[in-house]
Amino acid sequence: MASDSPRRPSRSTGVIVVRPQAVTEQSYMESVVTFLQDVVPQAYTGAPPTEEKEKIVWVRFEKADLNDVSRNPEFLEMQSTGNDPPLLLMIGYTDGMQIWSIPISGEAQELFSVRHGPVRTARLLPSPQISPSKIDSFPDKRPLLCVCKSTGSSSTSTPYCCVELYSIRTGEMVKSIQFKTSIYDLHCNERILVVVLQEKIAAFDSCTFTKKFFVTSCYPCPGPNMNPIALGSIWLAYAENKLIRCHQSRGGACGDNAQSYTASVISAAKTLKTGLTMVGKVVTQLAGTLPSGTAEDEMSAHSSTRRSPLIPGIVTIIDIETVAEGQVTVSEDSDGDGIVAHFPAHEKPIACMAFNPSGMLLVTTDTLGHDFHVFQILTHPWSSSQSAVHHLYTLHRGETEAKVQDICFSHDSRWVVVSTLRGTSHVFPINPYGGQPCVRTHMSPCVVNRMSRFQKSAGLEEIEQELTSKQVGGRCSPVPGLSSSPSGSPLHAKLNSQEMYSNFTNNNMGNPRLSPLPSLTVILPLAQIKQPMTLGTITKRTGKAKPAPQISPSKSAGGEFCIAATFASSRSWYTLNPGLKREKDQSKQSVVDSLYIISCYGNLVEHVLEPRPISTAQKISDDTPLEMVTSPRASWTLIRTPQWNELQPPINSNHPLLLASDTVQYYQFLLAGLNPPGSPGPITRHESYDSLASDHSGQEDEEWLSQVEIVTHTGPHRRLWMGPQFQFKTIHPSGQTTVISSSSSVLQSHGPSDTPQPLMDFDTDDLDLNSLRIQPVRSDPVSMPGSSSRALSDRRGVSMVIDANSDL
Repeated sequence: MASDSPRRPSRSTGVIVVRPQAVTEQSYMESVVTFLQDVVPQAYTGAPPTEEKEKIVWVRFEKADLNDVSRNPEFLEMQSTGNDPPLLLMIGYTDGMQIWSIPISGEAQELFSVRHGPVRTARLLPSPQISPSKIDSFPDKRPLLCVCKSTGSSSTSTPYCCVELYSIRTGEMVKSIQFKTSIYDLHCNERILVVVLQEKIAAFDSCTFTKKFFVTSCYPCPGPNMNPIALGSIWLAYAENKLIRCHQSRGGACGDNAQSYTASVISAAKTLKTGLTMVGKVVTQLAGTLPSGTAEDEMSAHSSTRRSPLIPGIVTIIDIETVAEGQVTVSEDSDGDGIVAHFPAHEKPIACMAFNPSGMLLVTTDTLGHDFHVFQILTHPWSSSQSAVHHLYTLHRGETEAKVQDICFSHDSRWVVVSTLRGTSHVFPINPYGGQPCVRTHMSPCVVNRMSRFQKSAGLEEIEQELTSKQVGGRCSPVPGLSSSPSGSPLHAKLNSQEMYSNFTNNNMGNPRLSPLPSLTVILPLAQIKQPMTLGTITKRTGKAKPAPQISPSKSAGGEFCIAATFASSRSWYTLNPGLKREKDQSKQSVVDSLYIISCYGNLVEHVLEPRPISTAQKISDDTPLEMVTSPRASWTLIRTPQWNELQPPINSNHPLLLASDTVQYYQFLLAGLNPPGSPGPITRHESYDSLASDHSGQEDEEWLSQVEIVTHTGPHRRLWMGPQFQFKTIHPSGQTTVISSSSSVLQSHGPSDTPQPLMDFDTDDLDLNSLRIQPVRSDPVSMPGSSSRALSDRRGVSMVIDANSDL
């Protein structure tokens, strides 16, 4: 194999390294030829046989110790120099799995590869969060790999019903968890491991892997996610099978969105098709060519579905730290401990959902795949019924049905990418606080405030609130200029008149959990990135809509389609400019990170996203709408071939996964006030962590640094009283204490008898600032103009008054 081939690995250092390749028209032609060689029989083409590739079942971008910036201080130093942590990619095959690392240099490195039968899902567990009362039971075995294989160690008859935890360091199995039913997915963070069954959820402690809590009231979904959940840092969201009014949060989805004409026609056609099919089966049964009972069973199943007491589209969010151990029940008799929010999200069953990096936004989709809802979760310490769920956005994909498989956020939560089994990734712009995306909010590398400086100084928010408060039953938008959403949603709880009055009186600024709730904004995708079918082609797209292909990738591939996406910094700089240094390449900061997409064809593609003002705008302003131009820049061929050797544990001590796990565990021990078992090697800034651990390890009541003053901003260039509208004068009192009020027009003096007397004999002289030596009490943020070194001993006991003119 040639080491410089774009589709072949090279074993220069004992591991497989794949370099990125620029996307050109030549690569497009090569992919067409490859497709013809794979599909057309070799006897007809006469072409040499191509290298066989293994079939990919699932793909996933993983977050573990290797790329966790918040828990690994080494990456904080890397970011200060312009570097980012690597991407961690997991690929599941029909026989085994594979783990890749794509660092900032762009050279993908294989970290793990085994062949031990079909794997439904797998997770690389991060190091657990420990404390003096919560110790890790497997510190010398980490990192751990959680795998759900077709046949477990117990060799039970039911496939995919066992979770096994393997040590990547030693290769031994440290834990095996058996279930009676099949497992569909795994989720994990530094606190818990979540095992997803068809209608149940089981959570295990990340330190001991003992059962912590479980949920049995999940609403099933037909697929591809049989039981969709979303796991954040401290919250867990799942689909509930019923709506309990006493636990229902304020807000949620608006159920009065009008269906478009196209969607109505498509729905009517599907209903007609279902009816004709059922009639045909009944006629066929009467003719005697169909087994009896088939039509009745389907009709009874259809009618039972209509009469089902379960309610689809309900979301429940629980706090994994405060929820009680055992079964989590949401009912009228339960007290609701640990329940953060409980609200309706869709009218159809939920198919997929995901939290943003901060955990405050939740995106949900239903089985139709027409619209995706973005909710802002505002919790309340008392109960979930006092929490508020703001429906900020409805991301409209289209009128045809599609199954959503992956949802990802950008790091600043200004972009959302939703990928469907049709092979299309839809890019939507949003704001973490709601409102219409525009040039001001999405054309800068950083998140901007909700209101611009012009809106603040002009007082537009107060005018908007006054107009809204006069409208009975209206809804107040957090962003000025937004139109009010449709009123009267049946899914929203009604408030009494006293609560509505108090909320209008407070202008909804003190408590955002009270109605009126923010208005809804409908967003269309700025870009639709279509994944190639089996051609392996990459086409450039813009924000304009284009017709979708007639054959979906799932049908053309001959199996189930899978796709995953994530945002990260560009890793193709070395491919485009081999002689350019990284610092020079990053001098021009991009507005949005690159989008990385991988599908079941094994090609990881980096897409560059370039938002810009819409081209049809005559004048560009802050409120100008956006459009986006997307272009593929580089690709990595990561699919495994049968000829590749396995890379399985035990592995070397200098392996990237082991080094990252040791570093995170070391700092976790120090932050918890415990003695680490050993140093993982050269660690920077350990002196500060040692001092923190030694000073406060034995004092549980001293968990914070006292008497520490932090300067968060510099002083103003000029103080307010230094302006020309202020005049300084001296007052010569006659042995009395003077009280001067700037709001009153008559000066009053208080003598020993405490009776106010008119102050008529005061003499005021103009005071020269140059003759004063003004010394601040605590600090001197700015230098005072015309400060004199003369002492003011002769002016002791002389009072001074500051007179502000009316033009202030």
